[in-house]
Amino acid sequence: MNERIIIDPQICHGKPIIRGTRVPIVRIIDGLAGDMTKEEIMREYEVTEEDIAAALSYATELIEAE
Repeated sequence: MNERIIIDPQICHGKPIIRGTRVPIVRIIDGLAGDMTKEEIMREYEVTEEDIAAALSYATELIEAE
């Protein structure tokens, strides 16, 4: 598990989120897929560029595990 991403059953129904936020990883991935820029995502969800990179890495790990 990435140090920036946590899964806690008490937060957002146990969905993976950015540590210290309630922003689900899926929201970041959806934003990028929907043509939002990194800057727009950082502004909209108050996350860092490193958080976005961690979300992408997490998604890649899930895909590779399939």
